[in-house]
Amino acid sequence: MPKRILQGTVVSDVNDKTVVVRVERRFAHPLYKKTVRRSKKYHAHDEANTAKVGDQVMIQECAPISKNKRWTLVQSA
Repeated sequence: MPKRILQGTVVSDVNDKTVVVRVERRFAHPLYKKTVRRSKKYHAHDEANTAKVGDQVMIQECAPISKNKRWTLVQSA
């Protein structure tokens, strides 16, 4: 099964080798048909500490690295 890849924005880079990425999804409300935005934060492993706050990044699913980290940084834009 292929690993999921999500695109989001780095909201925190305070921790060592970890970034917090906010991923936003848009969908039509089932009743009102209005476009609704929902976001979720993911902790991702950044081995080289390259990503900074505000960067657009891509993260990929991986095996658990710690209690909260299940994603790795693939590409920093």
